[in-house]
Parts: sequence; C-alpha cells; structure tokens
Amino acid sequence: MNDRSAIRVLRANNYRRMPWKNGGGETVEIAVFPANAGLDDFAWRVSMASVASDGPFSSFPGIDRTLSILQGAGMMLTIGNEGPVTLTPGAQPFAFPADVATSAVLIKGPITDLNVMTRRGTCDHRVTRHEFDGKCQIETPGRGVRILVCQSPVTIACGDTGHYDMGADDALISEDGSLPVLIESSGLSVVYEIVLTYHD
Repeated sequence: MNDRSAIRVLRANNYRRMPWKNGGGETVEIAVFPANAGLDDFAWRVSMASVASDGPFSSFPGIDRTLSILQGAGMMLTIGNEGPVTLTPGAQPFAFPADVATSAVLIKGPITDLNVMTRRGTCDHRVTRHEFDGKCQIETPGRGVRILVCQSPVTIACGDTGHYDMGADDALISEDGSLPVLIESSGLSVVYEIVLTYHD
C-alpha cells in the first residue's frame, strides 16, 4: 500500500471465509492489512459476519472495533458493565473496545454485520453510513485510506481516477482518503464509508 493514489475494487465472490476466533461462527473477510495478516497481527481488518444465536463476542486485546447491522432486525450489545446498546440496520455504526467483555442478544432472528477493527496505537478508524437515492457526494479532507462497502449496485467515481461499477457487498479501497467521491445509483442505496488513519 505504498501508492496512495491506487484504487482497488474487491468483489464479494473473492472474499476469504474463516472461522470466528471463538469458533462460534464464520467471518467473511473483506480486507486486511498487512495482506494475509492473521487475527493477532493485523493493523486493520474489515469483515462481515452472520450471527445466528445469542452469545459472547471474541476478545481482541488492544483492538478497537465498530459494528454496523447490514441485514436482520438487529441485536442488543452489553459491553462490560454498561447497559445494553441496541443496533439496528438504520442506525449509525457503533464503536467500542474489542478487549472489553461483550455479549449479544438478537432482537428477532439472525443478522449480518459489518465489522471494522484497528490496532490501538497503530491505526484509527471511522465508519459512516450513507443512505441516499440517486447521488451521494462524499468529501473527506485529510489523509488516510478510504474503504467503501456497498450494499447494492452503485457506480463510484473517486476524483478523476474513473468510474467503478460495484455490486452488492463489493468494496472499493482508495489509498488517498482525501479524494472526493461521487456515488450514483438507480434507487435507494446504502454505502458504508470507512476511513483508516495510521499513527505517525
């Protein structure tokens, strides 16, 4: 990832599938850095997971994470001694430390979530949910890597680099997070914007 102007399109049918750290399910890995990093040595990781039952989350020491509900009614999270937090598909992404004891209770049946994790002290992240009909202009000043995860077919233009036709669950990675982004669709669409910033 040395060419900050590089654009990469990741197709959903090429994502890597792997078991949860606690063995309770399966994760679909969208992207990880460094490439091919494992659960103990990534700087950042973006994945999707299907959750079919209530239970505890895996613990990741030194990791911060953000969850978003992609499909299903949602779930309630209990993090440490804090009261339950309700996550639903229409809510903005929820950030919390991955090394605090966390358990989930499904609201009504299985869900699919989007999970972004970064190693504390190495990299920070921010996740924003964009819901729009027709066009969505995104401006993100400053440095960082930007990942766009699409929930339906859209066309994405990043600066003057060209247009990219994206399918459901496809992702686009831009090494230059400051590039203006225009997303177009033929109807109501949702795109998750992930901005990753490395510590100097």
